[in-house]
Amino acid sequence: MSLLGGIRPPIAALSALLLALAALTAFQLGHVGKETVPPAVLTSQQHFAEDGAIALRASLDESITDIGRTASLFSSGEPVSPDSVLDKLGSVYQKWRGTAVIEIKSGRLQAQRGENLPLTALDLTQLNGPSGLAPRMVRLENGETRLLTLALLSWPDRPQQLLVASSSLKVPGVSLGRSRAIAVLDASGQVLGSDGIGGSEQERKQLGKFAKTVARKSAQHPLQAKEPGSGGFAGVSGSLLGDSRSGHRSVAGYAKLTGAQPGVGTDATALGLTVVSFVGVAEERSAVVDSFFWIAAAGALLVLGALAVALLVVTVQRPLLRLFLESRRIGRGDLNRPVTVPKYGETARIGAALDRLRRQLLGEAGAEAAGPRTGRRARIGTRALLAVCGILLLVWSAPLLLALNRAGASVQVPRTIVDDQRERTDTLADRVRRALNEGHADLTSVASAISDRTSAAEMTKVLEHTRAQHGRYESLYVLKADGTVLARAGGKPRHPGGKGPSQQAVTLVDSGNQPVITEYAEAPGLGGAAVVGELRIDFLNALLKRPGLGEVRVVDAEHRVVGGNNGYLAFTPLSDAKLDALVTAANEKAPADGKDAADGKADKGPRPRSALLRDGGVTIAAAAPMTGGGVAQALDWTVVTWQPAKGLEIPAYTAQNRTVLAGLLGLTGAAACLGWMHIIVVRPLRALADRAEALADGDRRTVVYPTHHDEVGAVTRSLEVIRLQLLEQRKREAAGGAAGRTPGRATPAGRN
Repeated sequence: MSLLGGIRPPIAALSALLLALAALTAFQLGHVGKETVPPAVLTSQQHFAEDGAIALRASLDESITDIGRTASLFSSGEPVSPDSVLDKLGSVYQKWRGTAVIEIKSGRLQAQRGENLPLTALDLTQLNGPSGLAPRMVRLENGETRLLTLALLSWPDRPQQLLVASSSLKVPGVSLGRSRAIAVLDASGQVLGSDGIGGSEQERKQLGKFAKTVARKSAQHPLQAKEPGSGGFAGVSGSLLGDSRSGHRSVAGYAKLTGAQPGVGTDATALGLTVVSFVGVAEERSAVVDSFFWIAAAGALLVLGALAVALLVVTVQRPLLRLFLESRRIGRGDLNRPVTVPKYGETARIGAALDRLRRQLLGEAGAEAAGPRTGRRARIGTRALLAVCGILLLVWSAPLLLALNRAGASVQVPRTIVDDQRERTDTLADRVRRALNEGHADLTSVASAISDRTSAAEMTKVLEHTRAQHGRYESLYVLKADGTVLARAGGKPRHPGGKGPSQQAVTLVDSGNQPVITEYAEAPGLGGAAVVGELRIDFLNALLKRPGLGEVRVVDAEHRVVGGNNGYLAFTPLSDAKLDALVTAANEKAPADGKDAADGKADKGPRPRSALLRDGGVTIAAAAPMTGGGVAQALDWTVVTWQPAKGLEIPAYTAQNRTVLAGLLGLTGAAACLGWMHIIVVRPLRALADRAEALADGDRRTVVYPTHHDEVGAVTRSLEVIRLQLLEQRKREAAGGAAGRTPGRATPAGRN
């Protein structure tokens, strides 16, 4: 017999599959809601830390680029005093805690602004090395850490100078909410900067424990730290469970700084920093489905599966095996005993045909002319029996697939997840605001470096250099007060021809259903002219791509869509009226005695909002207006995010998904095994029944050959043996009849 052929393997496979599925249902699928902290909460903390890592990496890289570009702009113009350099730098950028200019040759401090810099940590003799101007971290006497960023100021016939800027290692623009803390760690796990850490000794101890674990985990290679194909954040990230105390447990997320593209590092990523955030959540076990349900489901599967397997064994397997023995007996010539004819299906038809063939081999009169003598039960084919088995298993699978353990609109979503959606949306809104403000600051820096003595070629060179360093610009150009373009880099300007620079620092224009974001920075030395930058809309959309936030949209003051992380139509309204109402609520001013739901502090201005939308399923939504100052705030934009709760690992949806999984496994296993049996056994058996009846009816010319080497194939070979025996019998009868007629021919009756 073939290893995978025959009637036994599919029935055995079906039995094993049903037993395994019953065990899986009873002992594994029922473990839903047993965790004190839902997995969705852990995932949310991981995404929060990833947002912090992205914000910190972008801020550090931007600062490093700004220092280098500013020094390059000063070096390309006329020599200026160190005080002028620092004054202009401070008027354009307000991101550094301290700045200084040092004469490299003598080591003398020539100018300083802000806090005192740890200049003794700089080795001026190693600046010519391969990493001489690389950013470096320096720990101060008070235990704080500063990041020193370096750039060269060079003019002909003047001593070379070193521009130094100092910044703290704190995650910028991250909305922490009510009780969250965030910290920046170095490669060894030492805390370099933190925010939200109170005076509690318990919090500091918990941060120390998290830091040790994160330092070990962040040392992994990104390809080894994640599941293949998981996507999302390109670097090392994850979540941790902390200590439990008084019904609350600390939950942390961590993310190592990584480049925007996998495998592509930056100056900030070379520092080996990791962001870790943690928050306390209430512990509660929410077993949404009683364990008895899963045990009862497993018991029902065993009962229905036993009935289906018993039906197959009794009505298909045993008759076929008995038929195999009977056909082999007839083929060997044992014709005295009648054939035991099965009661159902094709085996009954084949058994009846075998008995007729046995009688034909015995030479009984009328055996060949007699039709099939099977009863009404023979009309019930094997396919009908398989269908009955399928229905029995479908009775178990269909309710699991369609009805049981459905998570309705009243499903409970952990409050931490809703809060995280709001805080992450607020963080994203701040990131968009900062990006627009930084873009305008870059234009202001360029505008301060050009004057009426700067030629058009020199302006073009500066614009091209700025556009190459910052990928946010589609086009950069210098626009005179009469609308004339003096110099340009990049694409064709879309500013209205003949019009001078706008009085607004940032504008949004609908250019054929395509948003055009334009920033203007006045050039003091050009008499009414301005440096204009048109931002790529793809740059804005790239900022909005954050895993775990769902759909993200940026809307303007009229609630029209300006940007998004997925496909959208520009300048169209939001798809849901409730989202529109949420945007309106986020931009409303609270009453004088109002309290912000996020942090309990009095807040009279616009603030981020979150809500659970329960129409047509549960959706977590949040809206955050762009507040915080800068030229971008005048745009009056709002960031809106929403995602269906069913995509999160919440106990109610996990139970629903596992219930559907059990039903799918049962349905798939039944279809596979019964389909296997239909192809290997039933179809050849039906063809064999037709051939056996034709052979019993007198067709001796058609050769009977087996399709598979199994029980059906063995019966087929026996029928072929019987066919050959009948042919031999016919030849013997013909030869005997011819021999009996030979003497009669010698004395014909007509010649007596």
